[in-house]
Amino acid sequence: MSRTTKIWTISLPPEMVKEAEEVAKKEGRTKSELLREALRQYLWNRRWRELQLYGAQRAKALGLTEEDVERLVDEYRRGTEKTKDRR
Repeated sequence: MSRTTKIWTISLPPEMVKEAEEVAKKEGRTKSELLREALRQYLWNRRWRELQLYGAQRAKALGLTEEDVERLVDEYRRGTEKTKDRR
């Protein structure tokens, strides 16, 4: 039977270890749970930044300004609200 997790060995400064241990204890989590959540947040933020960069690059390629994007989003939202109202 194979494991559903992998074990990593990481190095942290002593002050960070102490703080992480205190937070884990206060929140009733294991250190592993705390670090998994921190990594999930980091990866989500990284994907969000990549998506923002992609959007900015596409807008620039299409000659759209930030105001154009806001206007288009507002128009799209108004259009979807009208569709919901018809149901």
